[in-house]
Amino acid sequence: MNDIFKKIGDLGIVPVVKIDNPTDAVPLGKALIEGGLPLAEITFRTDAAAEAISNISKAFPEMLVGAGTVLNVKQAQSAITAGAKFMVSPGFNPAVVEFCIKKGLPITPGCSNPTDIEMALGFELEVVKFFPAEAFGGLNTLKAMSAPYSMIKFIPTGGINAKNIVDYLNFNKVLACGGSWMVKDELIKKGDFAEITRLTREAVNLIMGFDLAHIDINMPDTDSSLSVTKKFYQIFNFTLKEGNNSNFAGTGIKVNKSIGPGKNGHIAIKTNSIPRAIAYLERNGFRADMTTAKRPAGGPIVAVYMKEEIDGFVVHLLQKNITIKTRRR
Repeated sequence: MNDIFKKIGDLGIVPVVKIDNPTDAVPLGKALIEGGLPLAEITFRTDAAAEAISNISKAFPEMLVGAGTVLNVKQAQSAITAGAKFMVSPGFNPAVVEFCIKKGLPITPGCSNPTDIEMALGFELEVVKFFPAEAFGGLNTLKAMSAPYSMIKFIPTGGINAKNIVDYLNFNKVLACGGSWMVKDELIKKGDFAEITRLTREAVNLIMGFDLAHIDINMPDTDSSLSVTKKFYQIFNFTLKEGNNSNFAGTGIKVNKSIGPGKNGHIAIKTNSIPRAIAYLERNGFRADMTTAKRPAGGPIVAVYMKEEIDGFVVHLLQKNITIKTRRR
């Protein structure tokens, strides 16, 4: 897959932005970056779009900035000149698609029916926009419509919000979702970029879905493992269950009978998407140890250890909604 699309998929949300005043572009870019989402689709719904793209691209070269609502080749050329790294159109315009392909720029045209999708396949596109998603039947329509097209991914946009985005992203044919609830027009006009940062961080946390699964504590032998487990039982009245390799205090504390991963043990964290979680953690200085990745039957990753430790504990990422039989590395 194209590197641009891979980055978009890793981030999971494409903030769809309407800017009236190009001077708002840089503080908006800063707010998105601080919120953990270095990505923006600046729509050509206003005359400020090209200048806004240019301002953000120059101020934050590490940020992935694209152009949206591109209706014709003239706008596409303007967006490229301004520094746009990808292009999005509300419908399927063959002239715009052909122009972007010739320029080597990723383009996601709007597709709302099988005919649109087959036109996209005719141009050998790998990602399209499903728009307007909710108005055209939402996730159920997308699942039905996409069934014959295993070779293409979708970016649903239109009506996507904090209540439904996780459901969309859980569908394996969805690369990412376009949304504007964290970059509302009124917030930009008021200059309330702190609120945009808060909403962006909230959105990122939502799609990551990090939850504590259990804490795995290393002990050198059977006796010390049982001793520690009994302390949790005595102090907190957690149930005590003895196992072959570990003892359990309640459902959240596992005490090993030998030294496992991590100096002191590991902390298992569940997430909605391990690939997105890996990308997110790597942006924050943690690297995945891909030699530990678990892929049942060669499928998607369902578990992986991070390389760096937190005060002697290594992080073990687990895919939500999948039962995993873990084995110490």
